[in-house]
Amino acid sequence: MAIQNPYAAYQKNSIETATPAELTLMLYEGCLKFIRIAKHAIQKEDAETRNLNLKKAQNIIQELNVTLNRSYDVSKSMASMYDYIYRRLIEANLQNDEEILNEVEEYVTDFRDAWKEVIQTDRKGRHHSIGGSL
Repeated sequence: MAIQNPYAAYQKNSIETATPAELTLMLYEGCLKFIRIAKHAIQKEDAETRNLNLKKAQNIIQELNVTLNRSYDVSKSMASMYDYIYRRLIEANLQNDEEILNEVEEYVTDFRDAWKEVIQTDRKGRHHSIGGSL
């Protein structure tokens, strides 16, 4: 009988119990992780690791774009930015360009930070409405 990795079990449980907003935050965090790994791979001249991680980052950006709720005006701007980030990730991979990744990392960080703010504001709103009804 194999012993299950407790960290893997925790990660699986975290994903399965996360809200859609928390899953989106996880996607931003994962994208940033893969961009950072790719930057490190560029420094180490490891093309295989760079390519693998930039493809993972591209897949995340595609997923964020595809699942974007297009019923809001801001969605058009976000979709344009996702398209831009996606193209820049491809360019960074083809050109082995860490500067492009620095630029993209800033954009994804801004999206992530804004999303964190949305989650915190939503939680505060729910907390106050629950507390106010007691």
